[in-house]
This record gives sequence, C-alpha cells and structure tokens, in this order.
Amino acid sequence: MPSNFRIPKANLSGPFARMLSAYARRTYGEVPDFAYVLLHHGPLTRALLGFERKLAKLSACDPQLKAYAVMASAATVGCSWCLDFGYFLAHTEGLDEEKARQVPMWRDSTVFTPLERDVLAYAEAMSVTPLEVTDEMVASLHERLGSAALVELTELIAVENMRSRANSAMGLASQGFADSCDLAPLAQ
Repeated sequence: MPSNFRIPKANLSGPFARMLSAYARRTYGEVPDFAYVLLHHGPLTRALLGFERKLAKLSACDPQLKAYAVMASAATVGCSWCLDFGYFLAHTEGLDEEKARQVPMWRDSTVFTPLERDVLAYAEAMSVTPLEVTDEMVASLHERLGSAALVELTELIAVENMRSRANSAMGLASQGFADSCDLAPLAQ
C-alpha cells in the first residue's frame, strides 16, 4: 500500500534537497517517503539526519539485538514503512534474515535465543501506551548486557518509537525497500 501523504510532498528543487535526493538514490535506490515530508523544514531535516548519523556510530550494544529491537518497536507501533526499511537494512547490513523475518511474530518463533526474546519483549514493552517495562526486565537485561549497552538499546528503541509514530502520523506506508531482499511479504 503506497503512502498516503497527509502532508503534501515537498519540492526537491533546492540545493540541500537535491543533495539529499542524490545520496538517497545512491544509497537506497530511491528517495524515502519521509524525506518528501521532512524537507518542508530544512533545519529540522538537517538536525534529524545529523542525529541519525551519530546514532549509527554507536557500538556498545550488539547490532543484531539493536536491529531486532528497532523492528519489534516498529511492528508494535504499526509502522509498515519502518518495518519495510528495517528489513532492507537487516539485509544490506548482513544481519540474520531468517530472524528478521520472524520479528513481528517472535513469540511464536523458535529461532530467537533467550536474550533476543528478552530484548524483543523489552522493545514491545517500551512501545505500548502505557509502558509495560518492569524492574525485572531492566535488571535482567542490565545483568546480561551491562549499563552502556542497555542505555544504548533503550534509547534506540525510544528513537524508533519517535520515527514510527511520526511516519505513521504523516501517512507513510511500506515503500517496497524490502522487495530487494525477498522480505517484502512480511513488510506489508
């Protein structure tokens, strides 16, 4: 289902928009729908992209755990755009695609380790309203991951909540990024 732009698409004619479009096409094959909305506000777009670049450099937490948590958050919030892009990133970054396929139905899956299952439960608990995070969840993850990794994981889940809620509110839907990696049926 294509995006239903609740905010009309911005014109991609300015220097920054052209540069961003060229980068996106080179990196992802097309311009992500959120760019068409965010480019209505150049300073905000620059701030968010700078923040995302810095987040991508964090390394205290295992990349697979972070990817599964982000996808679980997107699935919980119901953002098909974020889930679609999450599958694409899992594929392009060489993460375990079989596990990525199972994230939306992780409770019924047997492919996840106990730690991964706890991370998925934590991501879901952080992504519902009201929050369902318990002291026991945090203590268990803290014991196994350590402080830095748990803080990083927590913040990335919170950021995914922001992304998913903003994209959903703006009417963005799965754009087909996962088509390139045979994960598309799950991203719908």
